[in-house]
Amino acid sequence: MSFFYLKALHIIFIVTWFAGLFYIVRLFIYHREAMDKQEPEKSILIDQFSTMEKRLWYGITWPSAILTLIFGPALIPSFLPLKDEPWLIAKLGFVILLFLYHLQCGRIFNSLKSGEMTWSSTKLRVWNEVATLLLVAIVFLVILKDMVSMGYGILGLVIFSAILMFAIKVYKKIRS
Repeated sequence: MSFFYLKALHIIFIVTWFAGLFYIVRLFIYHREAMDKQEPEKSILIDQFSTMEKRLWYGITWPSAILTLIFGPALIPSFLPLKDEPWLIAKLGFVILLFLYHLQCGRIFNSLKSGEMTWSSTKLRVWNEVATLLLVAIVFLVILKDMVSMGYGILGLVIFSAILMFAIKVYKKIRS
């Protein structure tokens, strides 16, 4: 019975973690674009985005990441031995990539706080899609639990990535 409670809590905090990651990078994009505005609009927008980023980062994104990383490993004993669950090993690899993504978002957050942002809004738009790709990979692995299907999933992920990059370029041209 406790397995299902742990699993439910793990899923809830995964969802809130991803929500935080998706939204924080959108705020970074808007914040970065505000840096190119004229005063007083520039300072008003930067102050507002800074407040929103701080609340989201420390109030939702970090706590959700921590709770996900607590409840997730608590489920691993149900899947032992891991050698019989290669999909889970692959999923854990993607979760490590997700956490590295999270840490890089923290670096971006800090560079915006200090006013030393070097990323363009276009680069941030591309960065925003990395979380989407990780989400797709993780969900397919968890649902399919099959390494052959994972191969097809990775192929689909590559195609999906290409479509996303194309869409970003088209969007950029439309905005220009």
